[in-house]
Amino acid sequence: MLIETIAAIEAELTLKNDARDLTLRRSRELIRYCAHAIRAAHRHEFDEAQRLLQTAQAAAAEMVTDLAVHQDLYYAGYTQDALKEVTEAFLVVAFVTAAPLPTPQDLHVVGATYLRGLAEATTELRRFALDLVRRGEVAEAERYLDIMDDVYSHLIALDYPDAITGGLRRHTDTVRGVLERTRGDLTVAVRQDQMRAALHSFEQRLGVNNLATAFSDVDFGADGEGQPEGDESHEPG
Repeated sequence: MLIETIAAIEAELTLKNDARDLTLRRSRELIRYCAHAIRAAHRHEFDEAQRLLQTAQAAAAEMVTDLAVHQDLYYAGYTQDALKEVTEAFLVVAFVTAAPLPTPQDLHVVGATYLRGLAEATTELRRFALDLVRRGEVAEAERYLDIMDDVYSHLIALDYPDAITGGLRRHTDTVRGVLERTRGDLTVAVRQDQMRAALHSFEQRLGVNNLATAFSDVDFGADGEGQPEGDESHEPG
């Protein structure tokens, strides 16, 4: 009797070990698909990003289905980390393209994993905002700041133990730090734009194209007084 019992347990463990090895491989594949999708989104290659997301979604669905009889493996760290990356990639692309946000059910993830993916997707928006600032599109960059602010306001209101949320509080703190840095960068950019606009308006009133050229022929002396070159003043002899 004992021999049969041990044999049955061994067969069960063999199946679980095989499922674990397969899940580990799938998790690595999912993370790779998602990283490539986010990279494509940064390059504005949205068709490629969508193709990679669809591949990732199909792979995630297959992995979750196969783990239905191995719930302990489904809730294992490597599985949830991979599903979190799927969530992050889908949300990043949705934010950037202004598409409807997928739900946890769409992505085959539990709520806590979805929230962690949402937090990481929010921090990824900083790069998009700064890219726009470098191109001089500050107003468009502010849209991303608004998204980040909105997500943070929702995440900070979720006050549950880390054992329930899988460490969401730490992710929320990261979002806050990235949000404040981005807000500071955009504030500087907005003020620079306002200063440029004010200078341009002043130039128009002066009738010059560039303030720098207005003073290019002025030689400032040591005492700070400026006079045009070639017009030297002389003390009476």
